Parts: sequence; C-alpha cells; structure tokens
Amino acid sequence: MPVPTTEPSLRKSLGAGQVALYGLGSMLGAGIYALVGRAAGIMGNAVWLAFFAAMVVAMLTGLSYACVGSRYPKAGGAAYVTNRALRKPWLSYVVGLCVTMSGLTSMATGSQAMAETLGTALRTQAQTGGLLARICQAITATLDSALSAEMQVKLIAIGIVLLVGLVIYRGIRESMWLNILCTLVEAVGLLFIIAVGIRFWGSVDYLEVPAKIQGQGDAILIMLVLQGAVLMFFSFIGFEDILNVSEEVKNPERNVPVGLLTAMILATTIYMAVAITAVSVIPWQQLAESKTPLMEVATRAAPWFENIDKVYILITLFAIGNTALLNFIMGSRLLYGMSAQGLLPRLLGRVHPVRRTPHVAIGVLFVIVSALILSGEVKSLAESTVLLLLMVFTMVNISLVILKLRPNEPRGGFEVPIFVPVLGAIVCLVLIVIRTREAWTGSDPNSHIAPIVALSIVILSLTLYFIMKPKNAVMNETED
Repeated sequence: MPVPTTEPSLRKSLGAGQVALYGLGSMLGAGIYALVGRAAGIMGNAVWLAFFAAMVVAMLTGLSYACVGSRYPKAGGAAYVTNRALRKPWLSYVVGLCVTMSGLTSMATGSQAMAETLGTALRTQAQTGGLLARICQAITATLDSALSAEMQVKLIAIGIVLLVGLVIYRGIRESMWLNILCTLVEAVGLLFIIAVGIRFWGSVDYLEVPAKIQGQGDAILIMLVLQGAVLMFFSFIGFEDILNVSEEVKNPERNVPVGLLTAMILATTIYMAVAITAVSVIPWQQLAESKTPLMEVATRAAPWFENIDKVYILITLFAIGNTALLNFIMGSRLLYGMSAQGLLPRLLGRVHPVRRTPHVAIGVLFVIVSALILSGEVKSLAESTVLLLLMVFTMVNISLVILKLRPNEPRGGFEVPIFVPVLGAIVCLVLIVIRTREAWTGSDPNSHIAPIVALSIVILSLTLYFIMKPKNAVMNETED
C-alpha cells in the first residue's frame, strides 16, 4: 500500500545547481585517473574523441532520464517508471533491487578502499618524527595487537559508512553540502591538471592513433573510436542517481532535466580537456603504460609542486567518499520509493518527522553494507555493477517509449523525441553484449564471473519477490 499521506514526506529543498553538482559528483569518480591511460593505449592522441563519443552514447539514456525525471519525480526512480509503464511488479522489483545492489557494492568497495588508504597513511606518518608520529605509532600498535590487518580495514570501513549514514540521516541539505564540498575537491584536482598543462596544448597531433591502425581506412578508425567509447561510457555512469532524489527537488519539471544535462555537459568538458592535456604533456605510449597516468601528468607539468602525490591521495579519498555518500542517498530513497509503491514493507517508507529523511531505510542499508564488508565477497559483486546498470538503463528507455505512446500520460517540462529512448535501449543492449563477450573471451581467467554474478542477482531478486509476494503494488497514481 502507498505510504499514508498523514505521515511526513521528504523535504523539497534542491535546486537545479544542487542537482547538477549531485550528478557531477556521481560521475567525477576516482576511475578517471586510471581510465585516461587505458584509453590512450587504444586511441593514442585521439583519446579525447573517445570521451566525446562516449558522451553522445551516454547522452541518449541521459536524455531519457531527464524526461522521466521531469514527468515522474519519484524517489523510486527506475523502479517506479518501469512499474508504471509495464505494469509488472515483479519486473519493477528486480529493477529496483539491481539498482540498490549496484549502490551497495559501490559503497562497500569504496569504503574499504578509503580504509586501506587511511591505514597506509597512518603507518607512513608513524615512520616520521615528532609528536604526531608517536601518536600514530601508539594507534597502529594498539590496532595490530587487537585485530588482524584485514579486520582493521573492515571495521574502519564500517565506521566510514556509519559516519556517512549519520550525515544522510541528518538531512538532505546537510548531505548536499557535503556532496558539494567533495565534488569541488574532485573537480579542482582535475582542473589543476588542465591549468598546469594547458601551456602544452598544440604540441602534438590530436588525431594521431597507434601505428597498427594508421592507413587502415576510416572504417577501422570508427571501430577504434567506438571501442574507446565503450570504455569511456562507464566514466559517465552516475547521472542515473539523480532520478532517485527527484522527489526532493523544487520544481522538478524544470530542475531535474536542467541539473542532469548540465552535469553531463560539465563532465564531458572536463574529461575532454583532461584527455587533451594528458597526451600533450606525456606521450600517449607512456600514458598507456603508467599505473597512475594523471599523477605523472601533474608531476611533469608542475615540478614545483612538492608532495603532489599526497595531495592526489587526499583528492582520491574525497572522490571515493563522495561516491559512497551519493550511493547511500540513492539507495535510501530507492527503498523509500519502492515502499511507497507497495513493493517493499511499509516500514521502509517511514520518514523522520523532524529530519524528514527515510531513517528506517538508511538504517537497513547500513546493516546490509556492513554485512557485505564483513563477508569479504564484495569484489565479484562490484564487477557485476556495470551489467546491472545497463540492464536498468535498457528498461528505463523501453518504459519511456511505452509511456510516450500511451494516451493520457502526463507530459513533463522536458520532452524528447521517441527515437531517443529507442536508440538508448538499442545502445545499452549492444553494450551488454559487448561487455558479456569481453568477460567470456578476455585474458583474465576470472572475468567471466561478472555476468554470472549479475544473472544470479536477477534470479535472487525474482526469488525474493515471489517469496515476499507483495500484493498491493501501485500500478498508477491518480494524483499524477
């Protein structure tokens, strides 16, 4: 049953700028620091073209999400629109749990990466002199005597998740302020690379590709760009999280699409400028071999900047922390929205009367993420995230096609031609095929685990649905 209207609702407090920073923070993750090197190995100096092509591909689904958010600003996001379009509660349930699982695994892996980095920093500081070093030595000695190194990482990771959860419980405004801080730190790290490296622009041929590709015709070049676009597409993942906070956006008919599309355009601009800077400062062959390509770019372009490696470790911590924050927000709102649809227990739809946040959903997510961290089985789950999200993107695009063809459906403040979600669905299906094929034919003997885990999550979601048997799923809402 829907959450009764007498209960407190989520607070509408987000404007277009906050929505844009939310989306930008979701996309500007730590992954870009490694992806530039991998893309350079494929594209050479033309790596910027891969980012542009990836933006075009991602923008198809991004436009669909902007339209959906403008029409149906619901916390349930993809689960809500799937249920409304296809009227299959079991399918909406699977979509919702797939999105939730992608967020949970991202939180679990990110918090552990933060914990490992903090542990390394603590032990490094303990090797220096001074009072702070002695304090660090005492802390590390106490931890080592009480816990194994693995358990230390897990408990610190759980502590990080707890702190993030407390911020989210405090309120959406406080969460957005923290997101703004983290996003600005992430952006400053990339903008610094552009600023110190812009003087190198124009020093190379930006259409130069690997020698094995040269002279093989336009068709080969197009295939090369598409291969790079497939890799870079995943650096744009994150825009979809905006849909889950749309119920807390003021004037969502305008602010959701404006914020979402602004975030994607800003991310593309930064990514392309960083790519051009990288190949201008360091030959693409060296970038392709580097484990920390952008760190090397910054070091070479700004040799006067001492301890720049430590600064970028700090930026990475902010990037990972922001990802955990945004996924926690997304997951709690999704559980709240699915509860409002009758797909999950009503308890998960409770909103704190003072804080106006879904406090029960936040607590449940904390318990689940903590269990994932303690289980030690997060890596295989995380590798399936991309496939799960591509499945969800496909369903959202298909749902929008159906809703646009259905008479009497409400129109939003931002509409797209029907060919946009059609092409978006086709592209996502192609990416699923490519990703699955790479998993089965790749050189990594464990790469095939990701599609198996993704399929297992879908089957598990279906099983849970038929066990719980939610009988009062909302197919439509007359108040719309």
